[in-house]
Amino acid sequence: MKEKMLNKISFVLNIFLIISLSIGIYYMFLSNAYNGVFATKGLANLKYFTVLSNLLCFFVAIASLLATVIFHKKLPVVFKLVSASEVGLTFVIIAFFLQPLYPNMNLYARGNLWFHLICPLIAMAEFIVIGLNSKKIPFKNTLFSGLLTLIYGAFYLGNTIINGIGTWPDSNDFYGFLTWGYPIGMIIFAIIVIMSWLISVILRLPNVIKNSKRFRKTSEI
Repeated sequence: MKEKMLNKISFVLNIFLIISLSIGIYYMFLSNAYNGVFATKGLANLKYFTVLSNLLCFFVAIASLLATVIFHKKLPVVFKLVSASEVGLTFVIIAFFLQPLYPNMNLYARGNLWFHLICPLIAMAEFIVIGLNSKKIPFKNTLFSGLLTLIYGAFYLGNTIINGIGTWPDSNDFYGFLTWGYPIGMIIFAIIVIMSWLISVILRLPNVIKNSKRFRKTSEI
């Protein structure tokens, strides 16, 4: 009974996630409305980690829905873990670092409201529910989150090396990570990759605790 209830909750959250991500995608790619800092118009938004991570989350959510409704199967949990961790990274950086640091910057306007706040919270909540209803998730699965962030960072740095940093507002260092030079920029990227992995570890934790209790009960029997 409890498993069925958790399945229903995760299914509903996945639907809400698809709707929320669709709204964010509309604002970012189809609307001319101002979406705040770290956003531009149309396909140019694909350079931002926030947009890419939310698109990944959208495709995973759609795949999960199709797997459930059409094939009556669950999507491998690693896909949900990685997508939730990547949008979770966006949420953490904006909410706990950039917004407090730059309170006058509009980081939650329209599309960014959905991509920086609403969608990440739904995605992380959904994954926790999925984790509570899954077998123990292998620790190695958490590494994929850090890997995707590392790949993005490699392309980001590679672009600045090949095409130059440039000047604002057309700078290739649009996040400003290289303001203090490449050595500091590399340290910042390393910290972000570690943060991405740690978010994945934290999201996996309820699953580990639940399965540890289940194992203890089985051993007692």
